[in-house]
Amino acid sequence: MKNKVILVSSHQLGRGDEALGESILETFFTILKQKEELPVAVFCMNSGVLTMTEESLVSVHLKEMEDKGVKILGCKTCADHFAVTEKLTVGKISGMDYFIELASKYEVLTIS
Repeated sequence: MKNKVILVSSHQLGRGDEALGESILETFFTILKQKEELPVAVFCMNSGVLTMTEESLVSVHLKEMEDKGVKILGCKTCADHFAVTEKLTVGKISGMDYFIELASKYEVLTIS
């Protein structure tokens, strides 16, 4: 995952059963945070910003990754839309311009 940016575009991984998708996404980050090489950043957009709140079990794993130096970023427009800006427990709000800057420097892996 070195030199990569993870784009989280949903609060679940895959389509179908929502609870299953949330569990699969949590498993992804549980395993990812244990790797020696971590991504440069995780950028959350659309309902992906929900993973940055205490209502998502993923937030715990994102916090551990943030503590290891990974930038955890949430789309401002998306956080405003879902009214979660004040509920974030990890990361910080960012703009699409910064995501575009990251995408121009690093490979983007989209999780949806």
